[in-house]
Amino acid sequence: MSRQKRTSVRKPVYLVDTTLREGEQTPGVSFTIDQKLEIARKLDEAGIDMIEAGHPAVAPDIEKAVRLIARQGFEAEIIGHCRAVKHDIEKAAECEVDRIAIFYGVSDLHLKYKHKVSREEALNIIAEHVSFAKSHGVKVRFTAEDASRADIDFLIQVVKTAYEAGADRVSLADTVGILTPFKAKTLFETVKKAVPGVELDIHAHNDLGMAVANSLAAFEGGASAIHVTVNGIGERCGIASLQEIAVALKVHYNIDTIDLKKIMELSKLVEKYTGIVLPPHAPVVGDNAFTHKAGVHVAGVLANPQTYEPYPPEMIGRTRDWVIDKYTGKKAVKARLERLGVQVSEEELEQIVRKIKERSGTRSWRDEDLLELVEEVTGRRVLLRPPEKLEALVWVKCESNIYTTAIARRIAAIPGVVEVMEVTGEYDIIVKIAVKDQQELNNVVETIREVKGVQSTHTQLVLKKM
Repeated sequence: MSRQKRTSVRKPVYLVDTTLREGEQTPGVSFTIDQKLEIARKLDEAGIDMIEAGHPAVAPDIEKAVRLIARQGFEAEIIGHCRAVKHDIEKAAECEVDRIAIFYGVSDLHLKYKHKVSREEALNIIAEHVSFAKSHGVKVRFTAEDASRADIDFLIQVVKTAYEAGADRVSLADTVGILTPFKAKTLFETVKKAVPGVELDIHAHNDLGMAVANSLAAFEGGASAIHVTVNGIGERCGIASLQEIAVALKVHYNIDTIDLKKIMELSKLVEKYTGIVLPPHAPVVGDNAFTHKAGVHVAGVLANPQTYEPYPPEMIGRTRDWVIDKYTGKKAVKARLERLGVQVSEEELEQIVRKIKERSGTRSWRDEDLLELVEEVTGRRVLLRPPEKLEALVWVKCESNIYTTAIARRIAAIPGVVEVMEVTGEYDIIVKIAVKDQQELNNVVETIREVKGVQSTHTQLVLKKM
């Protein structure tokens, strides 16, 4: 039985996650039905307001996934995506979704080259299909595709037409990511003033790297829903990322949207199922997001984290760290040694820092390397604390008809995997794993075995490292 939907409660802004629709349009990405169900479940647990589950008319597996997701009884509103085509609308209605979302290109470019209709004909098509969807007893959203390049007076006509035909929400899509924040805010202010009763969504693409900024600007201009995907995936350069939008709304406007501590889990899950691994410098979820390097930065953070952090890592369930290398100052080295349970004199500390800077070819110093340097400087034997993690190497043999690099990328996205190497010989890939216990190790190994194209594995526990 369906639970009460989150959209029944009035909020400053709703988040519409379209990982399962827009996200699956990412080149090289195709989710299984089970994967879609798992992602949808995690999104609902995180507190997302709306889930765009897919375009049922595209393929039988998409229709099946949308139908199954709609029947889960999630608190999130489930949306079926459609062209302005009655067959598409009927397919979505048959899936028993909460809302049908109809899209139609409204710029002169789209009208001339894609739809081959006049503006008047386009308005009639929009009105007819929104009304047809509404007759199925569901909520309706109309998406004005390429709205950011449409004539503003015609766009207002489009929004009025969709609204009067029964659409309770209208999405203005920046389909090619051409907006700037100032233009985005002005666009939404203008449309909202002209059609005050309509609720507006922003669907911002990231072709020029401004999807998040444009989405926030649109919110300031009157948008009450922001479209996102986990990790910002989607057509071409993707759209605004869920993690960046959710954190930014909290930091800048003190608006709570989802459980921010679920962000890392969601990001890793989508990395795993897409094989698209985020770079270390990715905002919010990247490995470097709370890792500091320059000596003055580390000293500032050790004194007060707010000096070089816009928000605390604990807010999203993360911790901070710092790199030991030629940029490092005494405070950073001293803090790292204290964390390892090692005390040195001020003179010894100065010598250690000087040697670190002299050996500038070392990109970063591991704890083991740093302790060796302490022994070299002090002449005292220093023992590293017992490892807090269980480490293992997994040797992976791949099926001959599968591209090894594709398998390696998918394995690299599995939580607990810290390094992946393609090698020659009997096995194709070596995987380094670091986990807290045997049960977690077993889970990671089983996940590796489930990766499509993995033929067999051989696991070795790491007993000792020198």
